[in-house]
Amino acid sequence: MNQVWELLAGVVIFIIGMHWLEDALKRIAGRSFKLFLKKQTSNKVKGILGGAMVTALLQSSSVVNIMVLAFVGAKVLQMENALALMLGSNLGTTFTSWIIALVGFKINIEALAWPLTGIAGLIWTMLSPHNRFYSWIQFLLGFGFLLLGLYFMQTGVASSLEHIDLLQFNRFPLIVFLLLGAVITTIVQASSATIALTLSVLHAGGISLEAAAAIILGAEIGTTSKLLILAQGKLVDKKRVALGNFLFNTISSILAFAAIGPLLYIIQDWIGVKDELTSLAFFQTLVNLLGILLFFPFLQLFGRFLQNLYSNNQQDTSFIHKVSIKEPELALMAAQEEIKHFMYHTIQYAVEAIGINNFQLPVTAWKPSHLFTNAEDRYDYLKDVHGDIQQYYVQLQASITDKEDTVLLDQLVAALRNGMYGAKSLKDARLDAEQLRNSSNDSKFSYYQMSRQRMGEFLLELTPFLTGEKPATSEELKKAFAELADQYQHSIMELYGKNRSKELTDIELSTLVNYNRELYTAKKSLLLAVSELILNPADATRLRELPGFIR
Repeated sequence: MNQVWELLAGVVIFIIGMHWLEDALKRIAGRSFKLFLKKQTSNKVKGILGGAMVTALLQSSSVVNIMVLAFVGAKVLQMENALALMLGSNLGTTFTSWIIALVGFKINIEALAWPLTGIAGLIWTMLSPHNRFYSWIQFLLGFGFLLLGLYFMQTGVASSLEHIDLLQFNRFPLIVFLLLGAVITTIVQASSATIALTLSVLHAGGISLEAAAAIILGAEIGTTSKLLILAQGKLVDKKRVALGNFLFNTISSILAFAAIGPLLYIIQDWIGVKDELTSLAFFQTLVNLLGILLFFPFLQLFGRFLQNLYSNNQQDTSFIHKVSIKEPELALMAAQEEIKHFMYHTIQYAVEAIGINNFQLPVTAWKPSHLFTNAEDRYDYLKDVHGDIQQYYVQLQASITDKEDTVLLDQLVAALRNGMYGAKSLKDARLDAEQLRNSSNDSKFSYYQMSRQRMGEFLLELTPFLTGEKPATSEELKKAFAELADQYQHSIMELYGKNRSKELTDIELSTLVNYNRELYTAKKSLLLAVSELILNPADATRLRELPGFIR
């Protein structure tokens, strides 16, 4: 039983080492890697080479693929070039297999792992995260953990196999090993750990080369699960890229699985690679090279397929994508409804960001078209929709000739702009709210509770204006603004009073004042956005001219 725990500990230590290694490398050269990847988007060949090189250096295809998702989300990558980077990333991740196969079992790992981990770990615990050598020491510590994890895996596997009848594994079909590789990698979220474990078992004679190759193919499929999870509830383009990566790996692995025997025959008998560990690394590289050759000629066609797959039923917008700008009157109505729906999402974001309980938008007004796992997802969605509406506005502006329609359009985009201002202020306040919510200081926690209650009351007062349940007059909105300004001044006075009575330190006071300001700015912006959206141009202009509003 101790051998099993040693093996499990080895896997966990290896994964921790990978994470520390990735984090350190991202800090050391994160911007350089990102800029390098962005430069590799001019054509698909450079994309494949760039993805392979960066993945080999970062030792993680997941990190590179997440970067690609970010580029796609920012709309700086064309679909086929993003897919090319993914293909290159798959090839680059085989570099880990080569290192382990050629070095990991040929040297005394224990003699290197213990001193490297001990010395680097001791220095790392004494350094401040702001020290310029902190990331380099973490890199060495992560590398030490990799070696240590590999050592425990080797010894754990060797000890375990002494008590296991190896003949029983020969009875399992290869499909079992394929599924095993996919399941393990999906659980541990690190294909390198699966590969290291497989090489350890193969080195100890626990499985055949064919079974090890099947596990590697399963790991190629399982490693795509992280990207699929990260892309859920986000921009449609991100879903396309994540699905593309899944299809690349799955199709390549299934085809290679059907030809495991011939491929290993070519590697060992034609090419002459007799060592099983090297053969397995060669097999993984060959599969990814064949995947590149298979998909490269069809990247543009494949990208178009992914575009069409989502375009009809998964739009970020709910209205404007259905109406052509060639119909200005209908387009204006669609824009107004889209911005109103945007405001519903913004209000819901306020609820999630501040942690308001028991608040629900009216069912008749709220038509959520997307599912979100957290507040960050919803904020990303708001930014995406904001950009889509802005583009629609620019195109529609060129099609409108009527002066009144132009004024209305400008008023609508002002509502959109202020709504986004409000969301940004809420984003800034969210981390402070989380800190206050978890604070052991009663004054800070009670202030958070009060601010949450006030935000809930504000949203309850604001929402009926947006839904039309309450008369939308400039006087009502002026009154709401006056109450908001008075509440802000009262809060400031209360905070400084707590500071004078020593309930708060200067730093705590600064945090609460900033938090209070962020919430006040968010409320002002949301109030102005609603007024721009529902008032006539004359009333909206009068309200806009009140002092203190963000323009």
